[in-house]
Amino acid sequence: VQLVESGGGLVQAGGSLRLSCATSGTIFSINSMGWYRQAPGRQRELVASITSDGNTNYTDSVEGRFTIFRDTAENRVYLHMNSLKPEDTAVYYCHVDGLEATTTWHRFFRSWGQGTLVTVSS
Repeated sequence: VQLVESGGGLVQAGGSLRLSCATSGTIFSINSMGWYRQAPGRQRELVASITSDGNTNYTDSVEGRFTIFRDTAENRVYLHMNSLKPEDTAVYYCHVDGLEATTTWHRFFRSWGQGTLVTVSS
């Protein structure tokens, strides 16, 4: 399963961006979808996630500013980011795990996107 992110860019502090993640492949079901980020010199961290039944989880630093939502029909996930801060600057990665299947085989998958850069200027 391949993931392609879009929507990153340069924005001033206080601005908004919406990240999108499109999936491709023979997806049978999705367990969870999420967004991670990695700033220079720092470890990759979970930003937000959403499960198959719609439960969401956010890291404390983005709670109330970011919203994750999914399009179950299209198997897409979005991250709407408001009130952006310079410390939100990072490469943002989409992550999806679930079951891929055809009529003859099935397998669990965990896929990452290539990342999209978000830069917030002060």
